[in-house]
Amino acid sequence: MRRAQSLSSYVVGRATLTAHESLAAASSTTAGVQNRLLQVALYNSSSSSAGPSRWFLQSIAACLGRSTRAVSLGLAGAISFSVAASAVIPEVYAKEPLSPEFLPKEVVLYQYEACPFCNKVKAFLDYHHIPYKVVEVNPLSKKEIKWSDYKKVPILTVDGEQLVDSSDIIDKLAQRINPDKSVDSLSDDEERKWRRWVDNHLVHILSPNIYRTTSEALESFDYITSNGNFSFTERLSVKYAGAAAMYFVSKNLKKKYNITDERAALYEAAETWVDALDGRDFLGGSKPNLADLAVFGVLRPIRYLKSGRDMVENTRIGDWYARMEEAVGESSRIKSIEQ
Repeated sequence: MRRAQSLSSYVVGRATLTAHESLAAASSTTAGVQNRLLQVALYNSSSSSAGPSRWFLQSIAACLGRSTRAVSLGLAGAISFSVAASAVIPEVYAKEPLSPEFLPKEVVLYQYEACPFCNKVKAFLDYHHIPYKVVEVNPLSKKEIKWSDYKKVPILTVDGEQLVDSSDIIDKLAQRINPDKSVDSLSDDEERKWRRWVDNHLVHILSPNIYRTTSEALESFDYITSNGNFSFTERLSVKYAGAAAMYFVSKNLKKKYNITDERAALYEAAETWVDALDGRDFLGGSKPNLADLAVFGVLRPIRYLKSGRDMVENTRIGDWYARMEEAVGESSRIKSIEQ
């Protein structure tokens, strides 16, 4: 588990002061740009021309020697990183065997290492023993996915065929594993309900929690920049400017999603999920279903950040999460493609 490097109070103070001053200068930013910034903070990696507030983009652009627009195109990817880690528990759960009808020759995942949506896809691939290569996308240039008209991650190619959008990717893979069943028949109403809950509710609680305080924002960006595909200059710029910016953005996110207390909202979501299990090891019963894998994948990015540690310590979700870690098991990732 990676721990964020400790920073002096002087650096934190200066970063916070700079952010305050910049926010004041940007008070005339249009509502459209403000809304776009909120979308970016919620793991949206769109390449739309609308982008984060100008003060933040200019501060990074000046350090990188890039245009403000160039930084805007990639910033969403940078802030969609977070921690993914695993632990070992003694009890063993059998993995879902891979159907012999589905034996792709090459599976390649274009991703940001700790993007929660990418982790959803990886949880599915790992659980089903589907070997995959990884291409780590630089969130500022996105040069690794210039070949695709789709400018978000994850992108999964299966024997050359492009699949996009995490939930749609999983649906299509599940159908290929079970070719005799339709997409609708692959899951029941309960499973579909909780998969929608993950995408429409759970993900919106994450950003306000991982950027809740300046120290938590710095912890998050330390992992982001240490594990992402950044140059040395980009790492420095994104880490400090990004952490300062997202600390303040998280406050707007609370208002957007009517969150009064971000930790309370996270704890409530965790308890809601445990209640849904209704005493079962998994929502799927004796083994995980697609909803289990979705919740697990999305929570991977925060599990070993302070917010995730607090969640496990203050709710009942820890036992289920440990069972999921064991059920999903070792990564099926094979040697990454050389950039």
